[in-house]
Amino acid sequence: MTQTELLFKDPLAAAEQAAQEIATKTGVTHHDVALVMGSGWISAVDALGVPAFECNAEEFTGFFPPAVEGHSGKVRSYEIDSDGKKLRALVFLGRTHLYEGKGIEPVVHSVRTAVKAGCKVIILTNACGGINTSYSVGQPVLIRDHISLTAVSPLSGATFVDLTDLYSKRIREIVKREDSSLQEGVYVHWRGPTYETPAEILMMRTMGADLVGMSTVPEAIAAHALGAEVLGISLVTNAAAGVTGEKLNHEEVIAAGKAAADRMGALLKGVIPKLL
Repeated sequence: MTQTELLFKDPLAAAEQAAQEIATKTGVTHHDVALVMGSGWISAVDALGVPAFECNAEEFTGFFPPAVEGHSGKVRSYEIDSDGKKLRALVFLGRTHLYEGKGIEPVVHSVRTAVKAGCKVIILTNACGGINTSYSVGQPVLIRDHISLTAVSPLSGATFVDLTDLYSKRIREIVKREDSSLQEGVYVHWRGPTYETPAEILMMRTMGADLVGMSTVPEAIAAHALGAEVLGISLVTNAAAGVTGEKLNHEEVIAAGKAAADRMGALLKGVIPKLL
């Protein structure tokens, strides 16, 4: 059976195998926290310092090379030492999106691998459109809840998982103590790859949404179902369709992410040691 066949036939076994491979290559038997870096977020992780290990994600079972600009496809391992407390962070520089057409299993494989590698906390970052007109470009927003408009779940069968505290309230409170200016919002998962129409954004706003993007929700569900706590952070990289009348483009997303990298990096560096 090939690695790809294993991923689709037994995704949890593929995640366990990838986790074992990460342990072998990094020399670290247990990681504590994982980060998935979204579009434009890659430079923010440099605030964590020099990684102890880095390689291409596709060297591990079940991972595909990156298909989107702003996603390097690297995996890094960091040792984070704060006030004598040492943590190991596993960082995925990019992700697979549902719109790539590979199916749901590759989309959630990184977080499942992270949990199998020992991670108790999963930090999911993304670039998103701001539906809430009070948000400004370059503003980070903590995800409080989500609305899925894809009708796709990473779970199957009689797998009933409560999502009431999917985006951990405990962790959100820790992050807001680190940066009291942070706001919270409801994130909509849109399949893409097209951006939303102004009418669709109006529908989302009417439903109570503040943010819209093409990732994060399946990963959050998959990680939560395996027992991990989830923190979701969206970076508003553009106003959603119809909010300003301007057209949307991916270059704008990448540029806004890079501009906010220092603030995001400082936030992550300050928060991670406090999560466990």
